[in-house]
Amino acid sequence: MANSKEAQSRIKINKFLEDAGWRFFDTEKGEANIRLEASVKITQQDIDEMGEDFENTQRGFVDYLLLDDKGFPFVVLEAKREGKNPLDGKEQARRYAQSQNARFVLLSNGNTHYFWDLESGNPEVIIEFPKQESLLHRSGFQPDNQRLSSESVKEDYIALTQNPNYKEDPRYRDKSTREEYLSQEDLRILRPYQLRAIHALQKSAGEGSTRFLFEMATGTGKTLVAGAVIKLFLRTGNAKRILFLVDRVELKNQAYDNFNTYLKNDCTSVIYKNNRDDWQKAEIVISTVQSLASQDKYKKFSPTDFGLVISDEAHRSIGGSNGNYRAVFEYFVGYKLGLTATPKDYLKNVDSQKLPQKDPRAWERRQLLDTYTTFGCPSGEPTFRYTLISGVKDEYLINPIAVDARTEITTQLLSEKGYAIIAENDEGEKEEGVFFHKDFEKKFFSDNTNKAFCGTIIKNALRDPISREIGKTIVFCVRQSHASKITQILNQMADKVWPGKYNSDFAVQVTSNVPDAQQMTMNFANNNLTGRTNFLPGYKSSKTRVCVTVGMMTTGYDCKDILNLALLRPIFSPTDFVQIKGRGTRKFTFGYKNEDGEEIKKEKDTFKMFDFFANCEYFEEKFDYDEALQLSVAQRNGSSFSADDFSIQSTMDEATTYAPDTVTRYKEKQISSAGMKVDRKLFEKAKEEIGKDKDIQDAVMQEQWDKAINITVHKYQDKPELYINLDKLRRSESLDRRLTWREVLERVFGFVDTFPSKDEKLEEECEKFISIDKPKSKYVPYIKNFIKAYLTDERFHAIIENRNYGELNNYAGFPMSDFKALGEDLRKKLPEYIKDYIPINQYKE
Repeated sequence: MANSKEAQSRIKINKFLEDAGWRFFDTEKGEANIRLEASVKITQQDIDEMGEDFENTQRGFVDYLLLDDKGFPFVVLEAKREGKNPLDGKEQARRYAQSQNARFVLLSNGNTHYFWDLESGNPEVIIEFPKQESLLHRSGFQPDNQRLSSESVKEDYIALTQNPNYKEDPRYRDKSTREEYLSQEDLRILRPYQLRAIHALQKSAGEGSTRFLFEMATGTGKTLVAGAVIKLFLRTGNAKRILFLVDRVELKNQAYDNFNTYLKNDCTSVIYKNNRDDWQKAEIVISTVQSLASQDKYKKFSPTDFGLVISDEAHRSIGGSNGNYRAVFEYFVGYKLGLTATPKDYLKNVDSQKLPQKDPRAWERRQLLDTYTTFGCPSGEPTFRYTLISGVKDEYLINPIAVDARTEITTQLLSEKGYAIIAENDEGEKEEGVFFHKDFEKKFFSDNTNKAFCGTIIKNALRDPISREIGKTIVFCVRQSHASKITQILNQMADKVWPGKYNSDFAVQVTSNVPDAQQMTMNFANNNLTGRTNFLPGYKSSKTRVCVTVGMMTTGYDCKDILNLALLRPIFSPTDFVQIKGRGTRKFTFGYKNEDGEEIKKEKDTFKMFDFFANCEYFEEKFDYDEALQLSVAQRNGSSFSADDFSIQSTMDEATTYAPDTVTRYKEKQISSAGMKVDRKLFEKAKEEIGKDKDIQDAVMQEQWDKAINITVHKYQDKPELYINLDKLRRSESLDRRLTWREVLERVFGFVDTFPSKDEKLEEECEKFISIDKPKSKYVPYIKNFIKAYLTDERFHAIIENRNYGELNNYAGFPMSDFKALGEDLRKKLPEYIKDYIPINQYKE
């Protein structure tokens, strides 16, 4: 007889099969399409009679064979008992499926389930078993990964769609007017890292992947990259229609506007909610995941209606608490792409063998919510990564000035002793209540504390560089009632400081309980919230200077001219912290034409982040980045809490209104190019572990580099201590070339501060040759171009090695005229020098 775990597993699996429409016995809906072993059909009476023995036969475990609509083997289901990892049966199931000529495999222990298409990719976590109809649709999905990987994508991939003849315009031909022309015509040229993202997807597709994840910092143009990916899939025939999923209404409209700007000459975009009856006319369908999840509206589509599903802010749009968001995403057959600045890594430091003993569904929940696993990157490395640190280094993004501003009360709230206050309870008796940091999140409010917050913001906020009024600001509050109080205080203060300039519209509450809040966020971005500023006639900026919100403007909100962010609450999640900080990291050029026609331009080179609860300090010094992430409970200082933890009576809450409070600490710190700790992790961890290794230390100090490298590789490469390798480190640093262990160790032990980019390394190699050979200055440009082309372009490398010099007449990268200009001596010397002294493979991505 089967033990209880085995029995429970089979009972659950049977239920999942029946819920998905599979039949154990003949019914009015059709013949049985589940078999136990290849030729055994059972009836409902068999199930009733066998009971807990159902999962056993004389030959051991009963595995399931599911049939297609013609009665042929279609799916092998390998069952394991509860507590066993379903993947343990992977190879056994593969062999059985191949013997039966079945394309699909299901692996399950009743709690955790994997779906595996043997013709495409790896086993993927699922929340419900697929229906026969859905799998029949999938059988018709035939990805052409070779066409995806071979399509030529260059920096003007989008611009060519916007205007195929843009290069013929005289303004483009003239280098002095080219940049202005591109800006005026809104022609989008892909940045180098955006191009690398698309090439990374192509490479991954060429290796057989159908799921991809782009982890890109806020402000790096994920939607533009998505537009290029959409064009790629449409042009190569790998999708006839694309579904673009967002998790907020304002992002839906934002995506629609962007795709119209990028791709309207090639394809049509629609918002599903506005075009429910004629969405089929469009190649791009945009929807919030909530809209499709509601009442299972996504099932109105066929699983094959979309060849590509793109999930914007992927860490949120697959994370619905009841699984229905994930169900939307997984329903559709085809390619999947996730875009996010902050992926959720719910599998970090978790022992999958131990979790089920405590909670059989814990491991399943973690895998369902883990962004990397969902998008085919189970190693924790995305298809492409571009961090805030890289964006700042490449001068596309900016870091904040972190303002540590604590009041007397918030300082005490942050302390171990907390903040004590005496108040009367319901019986009129005096009681002492003690509040701690976490209490502010739920119930502690002081009018004087709020006034101290607001006064500090108004006094110290960065000013608009053109109009000199308070720069556009977003304030993040605890909850909606708090936002209402802060809005009122800010408007009262503004009326005193700038009499007559505002009519209670200096600050506006933008929360979900306020009518038209979504439109307000868009108006603020478009500089027209409550009208235009009256500080400077004709200047395009919003009259409202401050949006007071709770969570509406944290993710994906694009407002480039934000100059101030204010955290009026403790933050418990590094994801939330990074997202909020990202609202200010975009660059922007403020512009104005005065009465004399003179054009004034000012660049945004930083922004302020007012932090009244030491959030920056917490994520820099105290947060445990290596702790296994919790699924639902916020954490701080190693403890968990919920609303039930708060027992202080509301009368005491009211009493705190009268507590005096002032700002007692104010400190500004410009965040350096190294970024915050929350922005950099993998190399830091490697540096800490390797840097304290005595054997490696000794070898490095004695300049025995080969020995140091051998020790490092043996002890740390892909080992449990770190799980690092050169490729992971390269990706984590967003490096566009290969790394060497020598470089890693040089940085670990302080010989260099950063890893130079490919361009920087190439320039360094050129300068090294020039310093040794000392050629005449007229040869220097040709030498540099030759070295760079030889190291990075396989075609040029092959031309030189094979001496097919005639091909240079048709090679724009290093034409025949440049080759002749080098002279015979350098033409011979350069290839020999490169092969002898430069590691060529290092410059391949």
